[in-house]
Amino acid sequence: MRHKHKPWFLVSQRLGIAFLTLIIVSFAVFFATELLPGDVAEVLLGQAATPEAVAALRESMGLDTPALGRFIGWLLGLAQGDLGTSYVNNMTVAELISGRLSNSLKLAGIVTLVSVPIALTLGIGAAMWQGSLFDRGISILTISVISVPEFMVATLSVLIFAVWLGWLPALSFGADTSSFLEMLRAYAMPVITLSFVVSAQMIRMTRAAVIETINTPYVEMALLKGALRSRMVISHALPNALGPIANAVALSLSYLVGGVIIVETIFNYPGVAKLMVDAVATRDLPLIQSCAMIFCVSYLSLITLADMIAILSNPRLR
Repeated sequence: MRHKHKPWFLVSQRLGIAFLTLIIVSFAVFFATELLPGDVAEVLLGQAATPEAVAALRESMGLDTPALGRFIGWLLGLAQGDLGTSYVNNMTVAELISGRLSNSLKLAGIVTLVSVPIALTLGIGAAMWQGSLFDRGISILTISVISVPEFMVATLSVLIFAVWLGWLPALSFGADTSSFLEMLRAYAMPVITLSFVVSAQMIRMTRAAVIETINTPYVEMALLKGALRSRMVISHALPNALGPIANAVALSLSYLVGGVIIVETIFNYPGVAKLMVDAVATRDLPLIQSCAMIFCVSYLSLITLADMIAILSNPRLR
């Protein structure tokens, strides 16, 4: 009976660890933003930033209270869905983020739909024909892409597709499009850049996971007895490699959480990452903290989901 409930015990344990990690991350995010240079009150007042005016503005924004008290109030607000009020725009942070978040989710969704099928197909294919010309070509391509920073991939994409060929716009404003073709053109540049970077890492991790499963004794024995390699991979190796593949997909997609900042900035895409970069310039602490927490929650959710899939798909725990 104890063994029967072991997977769900491990799942609940992972959820507890994720919750504890989120508390620690929220503490780090809040106090890291407190260390940003400059004073938001002085930035807002500009030339009118006299000592009296700065002190009065700091008091009205609650910045004169101890940082620990402000952190507890901020954390309690987050638990109730209150993200606070922007210092610069005098609007609720939730209102500022809502439109940008939908843009970021739309971009991440398109990149996922493009990159995951391609990466899994190439990664599994490279593992099935390990050591072949196809496998070597895929390995060289993925290592080359991983070795190049994402801003360089974005710059080369602009140079090739926008400047030399003139097929696509250099900037992506994420505006509403009236046709499917216009939507493809609007999202093509950031999707191409992110798909290249995300797929490369996912291909290598998927290939490694499948090869590790293929090299297990029972698969090798079946292959020696004459079983078709493709059938053994699809019917036996893949189900047992589901956990590592889920981790590979989650780790690769988690790059979208942080790496998208550079892409959104280069292509002027109106997402949450671009909003956070603009908030850093104006020292808008509530907006910075909320954007950072969105990234952290997204990353933790992906990693925790991958861990849960790995636990539930492990035949030794079922």
